[in-house]
Amino acid sequence: MKIAVLKETRSGETRVAASPETVKKFVGLGATVAVQAGAGEGARFSDEAFSEAGAEIGKSAADTAQSADLIIKVQRPSSEELRVFGRGARLLAVLAPYNDPDSVPAYARLGVDAMALDLMPRITRAQSMDVLSSQSNLAGYKAVIDASAYYGRAVPMMMTAAGTIAAAKVFIMGAGVAGLQAIATARRLGAIVSATDVRFASKEEVESLGATFITVDEEAMKEAQTEGGYAKEMSKDFQRRQAEFVTEHLKKQDVVITTALIPGRPAPKLISQEMVQVMKPGSVIVDLAAEQGGNVALTQPGEAIEIDGVTILGFTNVPGRLPADASNLLARNIFNFVSAFWDKEKSELVIDWDDEIIKGIALTRDGNVIHPGFAEAGAPAAKPEPAAEKADTGATEQPAAESE
Repeated sequence: MKIAVLKETRSGETRVAASPETVKKFVGLGATVAVQAGAGEGARFSDEAFSEAGAEIGKSAADTAQSADLIIKVQRPSSEELRVFGRGARLLAVLAPYNDPDSVPAYARLGVDAMALDLMPRITRAQSMDVLSSQSNLAGYKAVIDASAYYGRAVPMMMTAAGTIAAAKVFIMGAGVAGLQAIATARRLGAIVSATDVRFASKEEVESLGATFITVDEEAMKEAQTEGGYAKEMSKDFQRRQAEFVTEHLKKQDVVITTALIPGRPAPKLISQEMVQVMKPGSVIVDLAAEQGGNVALTQPGEAIEIDGVTILGFTNVPGRLPADASNLLARNIFNFVSAFWDKEKSELVIDWDDEIIKGIALTRDGNVIHPGFAEAGAPAAKPEPAAEKADTGATEQPAAESE
């Protein structure tokens, strides 16, 4: 069986879908691996390192993908890339089909069996394959590091002969994977950290990391939570009071990190222009939802801007700002998936189309659209339900599933 690793073509994408470590493991399973020349440059993985791990180096995408049974990428392929895929090839990548529904029937027309890693079910068996969690973890860390770089003061409290420097106050809006890592990182740097989330169940996780959980009405949050830990829709009165409460809290903060994302929908707005205006000059906001429109009303995706003395960071592809680690984790997620469905006797990937994991991620098969969230024409049949158990949400919004 041949596995092809293609070089990413989208602007700003620094990651690669395999590492020398996972190439060696694929070869150990009995697979042949081809890596496109330069695929690992952004992550500092040389062609020589891939070759030493046992990979063949392809001169172009067409050479690399020729006769490939499985093609792995970070992001969905462009229309030009799809032309080099052989009919019957399987594609495994972060395809974001709800952001580009027209891509789904395109895979079917070309006879590509497409599987979206970003639709991986949030179940115990699939935890080691969960790219959203692995990438969000890095995003939460990097958000704090970026904020510290733009914040014009020290983060921890410092006692010097010349006087004491107060610790920075950091507020995390959303206590999912990215939010919890942001809390942990800010605490390591010595900040005074607070956080909020619409799910009261997050309170224990937030406090276990040494941060303060804030909300306007704990009793209302408890009543709004289902037995399964999901959040019901909060009342308009609660949303109004929570927004007022958060606005007062923002006046005292030095750094704010927002993390709310909902698959296939614009990012929920958590911070209005009026809220930004009440913040102290010199404070920093990091918007991890910039690629989907942002949680902050003034965010400009891909830009760092300053409004009335407040810096708003809207960097996109935040995990890609840590390309080596992001690629290593993503590559392990992919290997874990492949090895779980690997037939050792046949030395090939054997897909069980009735498996819960496959049902969750398979978009197309044998020229047909098979994912229940998409109609045959490729248009979404229904919006995905929020994955509340790992949601990163803000103060006034309902549960949101994290994206990378």
